[in-house]
Parts: sequence; structure tokens; C-alpha cells
Amino acid sequence: MTKLLLIESPGKLKKLSQILGSGWIVKASMGHIRELANDGEDALGFDLDGEQVRCRYEARNERARKVITELKQAVKQVSEVYIATDPDREGETIGWHLAQELRLKQPKRVTYAEITKPAVTTAIAHPKILDQNLIAAGRARDCLDKLVGYKGSKHLVWALNNGAKSMGRVQSATLHLLAQRETEIITFVPQDYWSVWVEYAEGFKAFYRRSLQGQTKEKAEEADDAGSEIKTAESDRVKSQEEADRLVAIAQTNPHHIIKVENKTTSQSPPAAFITSTLQQAAGAKLRFSPEATMKVAQSLYEAGYITYMRTDSVVLSDQFCADVRGYLQQHDPENVPTKLAKHRAAKNAQEAHEAIRPTDVNLIPERLRNQASSDQAQLYELIWNRAVASQCAAAKLAKTRIITQSDSVYWEARGQVLVFPGYTRYWNNISDDSQLPKVKEGQPLTLKQARADKKQTQPPPRYTEPKLVQLMERKGIGRPSTYSPTIKTLKEREYVQLTKGKLQPTQLGMELDAFLDQVLPDLIKAEFTAQMELKLDAIASGSLNWESYLTSWNQEYFTPALTKAISEIKNFKQTSPPTNKSTAKSKTSKSINIQCPKCGQQMTKVASKSQKMQSDHFLSCDKRNSGCGCVMFLNVKSGSYELPYSERKVAPKTESLTEYTCPVCSASLERYEYSKNGQNKTMLRCSNSKNRQAKCKEVAFFESKTGNWWSPKFGEMKPIKAEKKTKRG
Repeated sequence: MTKLLLIESPGKLKKLSQILGSGWIVKASMGHIRELANDGEDALGFDLDGEQVRCRYEARNERARKVITELKQAVKQVSEVYIATDPDREGETIGWHLAQELRLKQPKRVTYAEITKPAVTTAIAHPKILDQNLIAAGRARDCLDKLVGYKGSKHLVWALNNGAKSMGRVQSATLHLLAQRETEIITFVPQDYWSVWVEYAEGFKAFYRRSLQGQTKEKAEEADDAGSEIKTAESDRVKSQEEADRLVAIAQTNPHHIIKVENKTTSQSPPAAFITSTLQQAAGAKLRFSPEATMKVAQSLYEAGYITYMRTDSVVLSDQFCADVRGYLQQHDPENVPTKLAKHRAAKNAQEAHEAIRPTDVNLIPERLRNQASSDQAQLYELIWNRAVASQCAAAKLAKTRIITQSDSVYWEARGQVLVFPGYTRYWNNISDDSQLPKVKEGQPLTLKQARADKKQTQPPPRYTEPKLVQLMERKGIGRPSTYSPTIKTLKEREYVQLTKGKLQPTQLGMELDAFLDQVLPDLIKAEFTAQMELKLDAIASGSLNWESYLTSWNQEYFTPALTKAISEIKNFKQTSPPTNKSTAKSKTSKSINIQCPKCGQQMTKVASKSQKMQSDHFLSCDKRNSGCGCVMFLNVKSGSYELPYSERKVAPKTESLTEYTCPVCSASLERYEYSKNGQNKTMLRCSNSKNRQAKCKEVAFFESKTGNWWSPKFGEMKPIKAEKKTKRG
């Protein structure tokens, strides 16, 4: 009799049909076929009744209805039905919906991590039943996300009437991370410092060190998957010109000699094979793929049978694959066969449902795939192949040298390292370039070539790239492998964030929405709070927590009271928030831009330009056709701000003066701070205590709104002093 295999993606149909042969029908559900109905209270599609959750499901769309009809006909033609949806919670839930809608009494559940004949036939030979715990976790997530998203959006976000469309459990927590970083950048006040160094005729440079204590420990210079740059060498920070000049003078007027030489060989273990988050990070950093593009290409590689399943948080590789890699290395790279394999630990709270991402066949080297796959597929496959093989290689060995010199009472330090055995770096190089120091001896006198102090300035924390944000979401426990890419995509589609020079920057709309949620629902957007909810979903998936009782109690004890309180505060926020323009968050292709002309105050226009003399592909113009004055501004690529032509530029003096307002955190006086941004002179109030300003008061920043009041994204509106005095006198 004929058997039916139900899968999700039509991209797998051809490959699976070839593997299974005659006697099988393979049909795709095209992903989800059902979803919660849009009926009932706030169109949730479910009711919370005591400790029960009563869900109502409906076909997702017209296409889903047609698929359901087709699948019902297919079921009538076969003797057995196997459900082979993806091997994760979402796949298990889709399988449950299929069983419910098609009225399957005893469907056989099969899972495989790779679409190869051995994996698929083994899975078919050992069917299971649907995992009710995973289904419960999937249903809980659906209800939880709709409860927060629908109720929060309808009763809070829409009431703002500023163009914001939605909020969400994972979405809003992720936006908050971006908004916090943006606030840090806005309020950042750069500090001058000096890096003092000496160069010797013997062929090396050394940097000033205050003392020798604490300098023996050294972290390996290893770049992470998100593309973090290895920091350039510099001295201990010197905070004044006078001190820098004093150190240079000592270096120039006193003899130098070597007081210590340290040589050691260290081992650097290979990184683990990719999981979803690290694949997205590495593809973003090395190939400039967005998380969404990475997952699309990975999906196509999986469906073609080239790699294992790409949604995973497990770093484990199968024993068979490890043995295959060892055999490959013995034949092609015997020096890299390790005597002992490195042990890789999964991230905390990893579900570890299946293997790390790897090629299905180690002998399918990247060069061979280039002739039978698209360019994007070939590039991503090469990353996956190299990383998986590297994880099974011998450790790299580094010869590290540390030289300490002295002039008078001042110490100078030089560090170097040379890769003496490449090991895994032949396949995955994450170690900085060689920096070789000359052979010298303790007590050896040195000839000073030059001594200098480079003036530098502290930089604001950088905005997150998409790979960096994925890394942060993983570390903070926000979402799970399947949610990273869709969350970032939603934030961009909602125009809460935009890509600015390859980095995610919250729009004014995104900042305003986050400030509002931070005031009315502060717990819900905190990473720790969202991470705890993910742990509860994990507990449901493991069978240690009932999903219905968790959802009903969470709603009754936290969400309903919090939402009621938040709704009551909307009016207050609308009074304290600055005026917003519904078109604030414009797309990058829009001509108008939310920057006012520094001369006449009109909104400026973004004008495309192909001029070779400019640093960017556009400039800003105050359009005369719209009553503008014709002023133009150009982008300073280094600072990311717009500036007037040099001949017209006026540098705003940076001045501070104490005000009668007090800091809401430490009660010190707030000081007035004037600065220039995008060619406009601006003023903000900040804490006058410089130590606190770098620590507990760093988020204290009040900006002047169009209504003339002082407003903070963190603390809301500040009442005018005059009004307070009049009240007291009255």
C-alpha cells in the first residue's frame, strides 16, 4: 500500500521523493496551515477560563485552505501517514495541526537532521509519536505572543497615534536594547586621553605601563563570529597633557634597558561548529548577509541535502561525522589530526534538540559545490564546511613574547606573538596576525629612537550590526534560534530601526515607542524578564510545567494588572512626550529627512549625488522651491553627522553651567551642556557630578522639546522651576 509523508517546505519534495522511491507520496504543508482565529476578546482567538486555555484555530489563508483540501484527498489514498515536519518545537506544533485538521488517529512522527538517504530511511524505520510537551510549548508561545502583541498594540501602541504599529514580547525587548545603546551614544561626552610609547632602534615599540602588577595575564587575541575587531595596542591611559609630556621627557632624558623577557608557547583550541546564532553572526561579518538572507540560503542548502538542519543551539556533532572528518584529515591533512578533541560547551539554556550545523558529507569539499550551486549557496556552504572541519582539528600553537623595559622609574611593555603551528586555523582563522619581536636579553641596554604621546579621545559605544544584535539576543536569552531573524526583520519593517552605514539605528518613532513602553510596561521590555519567560517555555517543553496554568496565572498575576496600569498612564505620557511626526521614520529612499536647516529651520531634503569629491552618495539641501533658503549640508562619514560647508561652519562652544534642577538619581544639580549635532546647536541637561555621570547617572539626559520643557527618554518631562516656585508662594 502507498504511504504518505507530510513535510513543510516544497523545496524538499524532489529530494525526498528520490530517496523514498515508489510506494510513497510526499506532500508539503507550505509551512503553517492553521493559526489562532481573529475572534473573541481583542481578536485573540482563545479564551482564558480559570486554568484552561480554550483555543480556536482556523486556516491561515486561502492558500492554506487549498492545501488542506489537497492533503485530505491524499490521506484517503494511503494506508499510513508519516509526519516529517522540521525537528523543532515549531515543526512539532505544525505536525500537531496537520494531525488535528486531517483527523489523523495515529500518525507516525519521523525526524531527521539531514536530508540524506541513510538519515531519512533510518527515521522512517524508527517512527515515534508526536511529542505533546513540545506541542504544548509551541502553543504556549503562540498564545503568549498574541496576548502581548494584540492587547499591547491595541490598547497602548495604537492609542499613541504616532504611526507606531505594534509591540511584541521579543520585538519590544530587542528594540529596548537598541534604544538603550542609542541613548548611551546621544548622551556620551568624549574625554581626551594620551597613549604614550617609545620606539627602539633594536626594532620594536613599547607602551607605557603604570606598574608591572596585573600585566602578566593575557587574553588570547581572538576575533568573535560577529566580527569584533581586535583592539590595537596602546598604553595605559594618561589623562592629562602635562602627565604625557612628563613621561615623554623621562623617556628622552634617561637610558633604557630590558628588565624582563617572557617567552611561552600557548595553545588555542578550535571553535565549535556553527549553531544558528553563530552562523548568522559569521555570515553577516564575512559575507555581509543579513540574518534573514543567511537563513534563506541555509534553508536551501538543507533542502538540497548539503547541510544538516539549520535551526539549532547545540554544538554537538554526531560520532559518525567526527569519525568521517578524522578520516578526511588523515588522508589530506595528517598534521591536523588531534590526539585529543576539544570539548565544546553549549550556551546556557540551550535546548540541544539535535546536532550543530555541518555538511552532510565532509568529502563534498566547497570547491566541488561551486559548480552545482548558486554563488550565495557556495559561499555559505564553505563557511559551514570550514567551521565544522576546524572544530575537529588540532589546536593552534602560539609563541608569545613579552618584553618589559625601564627608563628611570617608568615601565614600558611590548607584546608579540607568532603562529608556530596553524592547526585548525588552516580552515578557520580567528587569530590576529603575527607580531614578531626581536631576540633580546634581560639587562640589555636599548637605544631610543623616538618617544611620543598620541592624543586620543574616548569613543561612544558603537551601534549594533545585525550579527552583533543576534549575538546580544543570544547572550541575553531573548528569543530562540528560530526568532532572531524574524524579530530583526519586523523591527525594520515597522520602521522602528533603520540601517545606517550597516548598523542598526532606532528611528525617532522607535525611540519614542521604547520610551513610552519603558514608562508604562518597564518589566516587559527588560531582557531579563523576557529571558525568564523563555525559560518557562523550556520547562513546558521538558514536561515540568503545565502550559495552560502557566499562561493563565501569568496573565492574571502580571499582565492584566500591568496592562490596566499602563492604559491609565497613556494620557500622562501624551502630555509629557515631545511632539512627533507620523512620517518620522521614513525609508532610506525618501527624499525628506528629519533634520532642520540650521539657518532657517525648514525641513531639509536628501539629494542623491554621484560626485567623486563627496564622502557619501548624497547631501542635504534646504529646497528653495519649498520656501527654503538653499543651505546645503554634507555627511561627515567619520562622525556620522551632517555639517555645513567648511567656510560656513561655526563651531558651537561646549559650555557648562549649573541649573536649579536636580538629578533624579543622585540629587546633584543638573548642568547645562551645549553641543553641536547635524550642524545644529543643541542643549541638554546632565548630572553635574562627573563621577556619577559615568556610572549610575549616565542615563540622566534631558532635552529641550518644542514646547519649551525639558524631557528625558528615561525620566519623562521635568516640571518648570518657575511653576513650582509660584505654587509654593501661593
